[in-house]
Amino acid sequence: TRDDWGGYVFLRDVESGELWSAGYQPSGVEPDSYEVTFTEDRAEFARHDGTITTTFDVVVSPEDNAEVRRVSVANAGPRTRDIELTSYAELVLAPPAADTTHPVFSKLFVQTEYLAKIGTILATRRRRSPAEPEIWAAHLAVVEGEAVGEPEIETDRARFLGRGREVRAPIAVMDGRPLSNTVGTVLDSIFALRHRVRVPPGRTVRIAFWTVVASSRSDVLDLADKHHDATAFDRAATLAWTQVQVQLGHLGVDRDQASLFQRLAGHVLYADPSMRPSSDTIRRGGGGPAVLWAQGISGDIPIVLARIDNVEDVAIVRQLLRAHEYWRMKHLAVDLVILNERASSYIQDLQIALETLVRTSQSRPQIGADVARGSVFVLRADLISVETRALLLSMARAVLIGRHGTLSEQLNHLQEADTIAAPPPRRVPSADVSQALSVPQNLEFFNGLGGFAADAREYVTMLGAGRSMPAPWINVVANPSFGFQVAVEGSGYTWSISSRENQLTPWSNDPVTDRPGEVLYLRDEESGELWGPTALPIRDEAAPYTARHGQGYSRFEHTAHGIALDLLQYVPLDDPIKISRLTIRNTSGRSRRLSVTAYVEWVLGPSRGASALSVVTELDPETGAMLARNPWNMTFGSRVAFADLGGRQTAWTGDRREFLGRNGTLDNPAALAGEALLSQRVGAGLDPCGALQSPVELKPGGTVEIVFFLGEAATAADAQSLIARYRAADLDAVLREVVGYWDDVLGAVQVKTPDRSMDIMLNRWMLYQTLACRMWARSAFYQASGAYGFRDQLQDGMALALSRPALTREHLLRAAARQFVEGDVQHWWLPPSGQGVRTRVSDDRIWLAHAAAHYVETTGDIAVLDEPIQFLEGQALQSGEHDAYFQPVIADESATLFEHCARGLDQSLAVGEHDLPLIGTGDWNDGMNRVGEMGKGESVWLGWFLHATLAAFAPLAETRDERARAAHWRAHMAALQNALEQNGWDGGWYRRGYYDDGTPLGSSTSGECRIDSIAQSWGVISGAADPARALRAMAAVDEQLINHGDGLALLFTPPFDRMPLDPGYIKGYPPGIRENGGQYNHAATWSVHAFAALGRGDKSAELFSLMNPINRTSTRADVQRYKVEPYAVAADVYSVAPHVGRGGWTWYTGSAGCLYRAGLEGILGFRLQGAFLLLAPCIPKEWPRFEIVFKYRSARYEIAVENPRGVNRGVASAELDGKTLSEGVTRVPLADDGQVHKVRMILG
Repeated sequence: TRDDWGGYVFLRDVESGELWSAGYQPSGVEPDSYEVTFTEDRAEFARHDGTITTTFDVVVSPEDNAEVRRVSVANAGPRTRDIELTSYAELVLAPPAADTTHPVFSKLFVQTEYLAKIGTILATRRRRSPAEPEIWAAHLAVVEGEAVGEPEIETDRARFLGRGREVRAPIAVMDGRPLSNTVGTVLDSIFALRHRVRVPPGRTVRIAFWTVVASSRSDVLDLADKHHDATAFDRAATLAWTQVQVQLGHLGVDRDQASLFQRLAGHVLYADPSMRPSSDTIRRGGGGPAVLWAQGISGDIPIVLARIDNVEDVAIVRQLLRAHEYWRMKHLAVDLVILNERASSYIQDLQIALETLVRTSQSRPQIGADVARGSVFVLRADLISVETRALLLSMARAVLIGRHGTLSEQLNHLQEADTIAAPPPRRVPSADVSQALSVPQNLEFFNGLGGFAADAREYVTMLGAGRSMPAPWINVVANPSFGFQVAVEGSGYTWSISSRENQLTPWSNDPVTDRPGEVLYLRDEESGELWGPTALPIRDEAAPYTARHGQGYSRFEHTAHGIALDLLQYVPLDDPIKISRLTIRNTSGRSRRLSVTAYVEWVLGPSRGASALSVVTELDPETGAMLARNPWNMTFGSRVAFADLGGRQTAWTGDRREFLGRNGTLDNPAALAGEALLSQRVGAGLDPCGALQSPVELKPGGTVEIVFFLGEAATAADAQSLIARYRAADLDAVLREVVGYWDDVLGAVQVKTPDRSMDIMLNRWMLYQTLACRMWARSAFYQASGAYGFRDQLQDGMALALSRPALTREHLLRAAARQFVEGDVQHWWLPPSGQGVRTRVSDDRIWLAHAAAHYVETTGDIAVLDEPIQFLEGQALQSGEHDAYFQPVIADESATLFEHCARGLDQSLAVGEHDLPLIGTGDWNDGMNRVGEMGKGESVWLGWFLHATLAAFAPLAETRDERARAAHWRAHMAALQNALEQNGWDGGWYRRGYYDDGTPLGSSTSGECRIDSIAQSWGVISGAADPARALRAMAAVDEQLINHGDGLALLFTPPFDRMPLDPGYIKGYPPGIRENGGQYNHAATWSVHAFAALGRGDKSAELFSLMNPINRTSTRADVQRYKVEPYAVAADVYSVAPHVGRGGWTWYTGSAGCLYRAGLEGILGFRLQGAFLLLAPCIPKEWPRFEIVFKYRSARYEIAVENPRGVNRGVASAELDGKTLSEGVTRVPLADDGQVHKVRMILG
């Protein structure tokens, strides 16, 4: 429908500012005439725009890895024209699946440079492993004619497009601004090269844009040099033509036949209804791919189905076999299935003929067969199941029938689909950036874009004219099995059960454009004006947009065209339904006739590309809601999604092409540009969407609420019941229940300190992020995981043990059930199937005991250790195998939680030649996966962590009379402590570990990763480090890893980059990005704990403040530097130019829960120990006091800590309800008595 990706060339008249593109896409500007010619050796696009003729030739060189796009600009007018030509291509340099699955991650590894002397842009991908092939690309231009000025380049996609814009109207082209010449680690790379040419009357100027690829820098430069010549295009074109003659001659195919094969390939690549069966046939045949596996058909690549029942019709089979050879030569993977539908008979002449044709076809030498995928299958209809035949018909992208004639006849008889043309591109008037923006009163920490309101329960953002968000600022709204995320501009997606495998609508992982997959439109039926409550997809610069993110909901407000809009979105606590309430108020003083259209793009799987072919929609006769299914989804194929306008819908469509129009856009959909009603078309074989429309008439001052429900249920009956229930529900009561729940969870502990930014994050936002995003959604903008990470959610659960201990307990048991009988665990797994990865990562198996010990200490619930849990069984890792992804089975063996924990610890006691724990293929830092891949590498950090866990778990073993085990653990602790001091100490700090060959890691002798913070902080946290050395180690952290000028606390320094030693894929990250020497907040929180444990309260609080996102976004300049949300903790902050201080991936990070604990437990010294409260604060000397309110079951404890002497720590006196408590470390006995108790502590 949209087809708006690829390589493009923009043209712009310098004098008039007129803009168009060499092809129709991406500008969408209608030419006076347009002609496209596809031949075997090239593609040619010719368009006329006034007196300018643009001819665009695309040729692939047969002798080199090179492609050329030559643009010829002919001027038939009376005056000279200066034309800017700008190329544009988004770089991947990776397998398509990697880019599709997680684009923002894949793009991190691409780096660019510009060689001005030869006018060439270079790009390469940093390799994550030695086995990954090296790849280099170059982009250059050859001008034939008069060039004006110097060339300009851009490799940063965000700078080229502009935040919130798409390639149809990139800011770098639209306003004539020069390109920035930005290169390096740009995070989202492109090739854009601009030349300005002068075209006299009656003359033609040509410019050839070349893109070449090689396996080394020197080779790609040689290719660039070779093609930096005006004759290179002619040579490539001649060779391409010659190669075509040879290839077609080899196949015995003429140009007409090749053209047919190309036409059919178009239906393979872009399936449409014209070559598929009827909607009913597709719907009835729907099912999962397992049905095809018995025939050896994977279902992973496109299927072309040929049905034949007469031996006289084998000619088309012969043609299709030739087409299949042709496609393999072109590296187009297709499974050709030939279905013999002749009735069962002793005479199998047709079957024999078909098998003979296939054997003959496959006996010829095949060009490209070494890399091409795709097979030929000959099946007898009488020998396969009815389900198999129906599924083949349902999933084939093209179905040809023998009795319907030759391939040419069948293609020529195709009915052209009724395609609505897209309306002209929407032209947004330039913004009046001088207009004043009314800022709500009493916003805390307002930074020019937003601030906190309602006692920090909401973050309010305002977008006025000319303003845009520097990155998506989202909210994650979820219950345990359903949710959505939504950005300030209104974009986002919805999921059910699995935020990765069962997306109802598209997840955006594009922080530049962030195209929405769910939209609410408002249309004035008299004027045709179209707008909505959110800034995307239609941005009205004349009026501001206000967005409010709260715990459990988001709200959007916008007043324009005499209509005030208020959109409120949330999900109930338990049900799989998203509620969107749009309140429309008429402020215009006249009656209005409007319509509301709700639009969603169905996914019902991991991506639209994987599921669009198989999604089936229908209108439910009982409720009038639109239902959608994806039977191809193996795990969730039986479930039913729904969209409903509260029963008010009077028109609808399930066809995205109808709604948007061919080459249409969300900001100007064809179905809302004219007077035509939606067609009410639903079914299978469409480009699936859900569009529901309802008319609205409002008198002056009138108000109406339109409710849109989006959700999913196990069956159609369940969906009907859910829709009916919420149509009749008190939606205000549902919202109150949601808000009340979050107030209860987050209100368990409330603090009031001299640092208001700390209060806001501790009281509301960090714990909300931990529960809503990490535990429930397991998804955010930068990563849609859907999985549980073994260590990840165990740590998150530790942060929830105070406010929601039942959730922590539940997850302990869930994680224990992912342990193999041998003691190791799944590093991560996908619910509900349980598929996951078995690894040699060394710390996972320790975390279960660590988290269980913390839970037991916090809650006193020792009975959890007796809970029985079964183990897993699965294939063992082979020698040299780092990991294996598979679905294990439940073992017959079960054991208590204690035994699960103990078995993990027992398996972690092996040591290397320095008597330190083996690091395996990574410890906490997954990226260090080759430090110990040979089985000899060791980890100092793991030693501290294991020591701390054994120390916490040994007493639990002794209480269970597991004395021999406890004694063994304690003996290992003693030996480990000695080894850590003997072989872990480097002289000024503790080393990080040792490589397989014995080379120290994290040592003063290391050229890269000289000092690593977590080996220092955990020496303190574990209590096992020599006290004097612990002080020196943390002083080294302060001196070498905390950059006060840039406000960064680095994980380690210097970053990995060029040294010969290979620590693992961490070295593939650009220096200063993510774990590779950036500020990794998870690790930095442990330094907060360590400084506090050493009594350095000022340093601990300073480091907490440095990580607090509020403090990173206090001014407009700060916002532009940090870019990401002020109210959500980021996983990382980048540390190397040009991205110093830029926030990384937000929301879906364990840093939120860890920072919460660092502030509450480390600095404020607040820890629950069963029926006692331990208070041992370590605060800045300048703090005069702080307060905590703690809800302990039915009781309330109001705690005041005073610091009259200006100390960091130490308790002079403490009292409970006026009675003095014992001196020193303060343990406050707790009572579940429904009373208010007052605790007063004096530091000194």
